[in-house]
Amino acid sequence: MKSWMRLDNAALIFPAIRSSRWVNTFRISADLTEEVDPALLEQAVKDLMPRFPTFYVRLGKGLFWYYLQEIDEAPKPRPEYAYPLTHMGKAEQRRCCFRVLYHENRIAAEYFHAITDGTGGEIFLKSLVARYLELRYGILVAEGQGVRTCREKPAPGERQDAFQICTGDTPLDRHEDTAYHLFGTPDARGFMHVITGLIPADKLVAKAREYQATVNGFLSAVMTKTIIEMQEGHVRKAKRRPVKITVPVNLRKVFGVDTLRNFSLVLNVGVDPRLKDYSIEDLCREYRRQMDLEIQPEKMAARIAANVLPARNKALRLAPLFIKNIAMRSVYRRYGERKGCLNISNLGRISLPAEMEPYVKRVDFMIGVQLTYPNNCSVASCGNLTTINMIRNIQETELERRFFTNLVKLGIPVAIESNDL
Repeated sequence: MKSWMRLDNAALIFPAIRSSRWVNTFRISADLTEEVDPALLEQAVKDLMPRFPTFYVRLGKGLFWYYLQEIDEAPKPRPEYAYPLTHMGKAEQRRCCFRVLYHENRIAAEYFHAITDGTGGEIFLKSLVARYLELRYGILVAEGQGVRTCREKPAPGERQDAFQICTGDTPLDRHEDTAYHLFGTPDARGFMHVITGLIPADKLVAKAREYQATVNGFLSAVMTKTIIEMQEGHVRKAKRRPVKITVPVNLRKVFGVDTLRNFSLVLNVGVDPRLKDYSIEDLCREYRRQMDLEIQPEKMAARIAANVLPARNKALRLAPLFIKNIAMRSVYRRYGERKGCLNISNLGRISLPAEMEPYVKRVDFMIGVQLTYPNNCSVASCGNLTTINMIRNIQETELERRFFTNLVKLGIPVAIESNDL
């Protein structure tokens, strides 16, 4: 009998709002010093299967809920094709909820968000690369720095739905002002355009410290300034709206848990540019104030409660799945993406065990566009390299051009890569 598990509280929404053109996926990849051996990579994927039971699952559909069920065989790695984050359709999700890709010296894992978040995805990708390097070079990578080895058994806490454990008793009011929305000409092919900025990590950290900000706070401030400039060019003053950045918060650090399933919430932080002309200093200060105010255990528990308590409602639990889907789509349209402009999702500094460092040149993180966000931004740092991946499904490059130009104007060197010809 195959084991199965309920979707965690954050994952409930993702199957309900997916469509034939959009599904919530993200990607983490590592560039190695030598070309990937596909046979050894396939063996590494198989070897990790007992260690990561919450990843090797398919999405099932019942009368009342979606669920995740273990699969019989590990997915076979595939050569990279088309473009990053190609559509993961329902048929693929019914076979496995993640894929492993390779191209030249790159190993990438792409995940359906229903099984994990960025932190869980990072742990799996690092563990996969560690096992591959063991097979390729005969080294032994110790567990630590986020690496879980196939020589260890899964810890019970890795499987838990931490939202159920850490929820508060009183839900936080979700009311927020609607934010300005980016727009553009949709790419008829559904192509995901990626422009990557490569930045020396030490210079980015030094510049953020000049503004007494974290790297994420500083990048959010620059992005906010960029979007304010764009809105001024496209919208007359009377019609302008607040500019807010959607920032995921890793709740493991707030509550001290170690689940490999989803355990993050998003905050929409920003300003109303109709009130004043905000400088970068003003924006860094404002983001620091808002984040300090919001990232408190009691505040996060109340945010969790706003999602968990409605799902415990007896009438909703007994409603057929199609009714739940209608309800969740309605909630998502009302509260999901209307309150922010785009995501900035930052994995932070990705540390590696000493045994792996000589073999890994670079790590990239990439979240797909959202249902209504045509642009998104993902950040990761490894060694002294920070990669900022800007993804879009529209033709216009105005946001990327303005954002990276603003970084250069602030004295930060940026090298640009793109998957566009």
